[in-house]
Amino acid sequence: MLTHIHSEADLDAALTRLTQAEPRFGALMAQAGRPPLRRRAGDFAGLAATVVSQQLSTASAGAIFGRLAAAFAPLDAAAIVKARPDKLARIGLSRPKIKALKEIARAVAGGQLALSSLADAGADAAHAALTAVHGIGPWTADIYLLSCLGHADAWPAGDLALQEAVRLAFDLKARPTAKEMGELAEPWRPFRAVAARVLWTYYRAVKGREGAPVVTKILPKKVLPKPSAKRSANGRRRTGRSKS
Repeated sequence: MLTHIHSEADLDAALTRLTQAEPRFGALMAQAGRPPLRRRAGDFAGLAATVVSQQLSTASAGAIFGRLAAAFAPLDAAAIVKARPDKLARIGLSRPKIKALKEIARAVAGGQLALSSLADAGADAAHAALTAVHGIGPWTADIYLLSCLGHADAWPAGDLALQEAVRLAFDLKARPTAKEMGELAEPWRPFRAVAARVLWTYYRAVKGREGAPVVTKILPKKVLPKPSAKRSANGRRRTGRSKS
């Protein structure tokens, strides 16, 4: 059985199996094209890149990770364990991400997290091993399994762009929750990671046609404060907006 997607040939074989089980994915590819393979290294650097990309656009994450890789060559767990937090902050990492990378680096350097063995483990077991480390949440674990280790059945149910892609692709009234995403994708096993690739590609195509910027995740909208209301000397209410 095909359990990992390491090559274009693997992806083609998995796409054939997926579309046979669920023809709607064939229709999505007819509209948006075949999804790209898009693999990262399965080492510590690949995991670090996944952590950096959390809640950032592709461009922003790429810029920050580029500075990180340039500052620490080679970018491995030992280098991050020794790195000064202020140096990591100047690179552009937030305080939570610095803490997460430090915790992950210590787990890898100390042998508590053996990244080399995760590729041979089942997707669920590998997911459990990753999320047992402080700083690695479900989204990070799923994206690392999919993009870095090539697990064919990894399913990042909490990814907001993937949730929105499902809503658009299947004409749902609302964006599904992570729990609903898990239930919806059960029939797509053992190729849920391939389904995710198809859906992401469809989402990018749809957003591109609409002229919207394409990002890996949909960021929450900022809520702007309402203008403060003041009373003038004559007792009338006035807002903080100018008349210009």
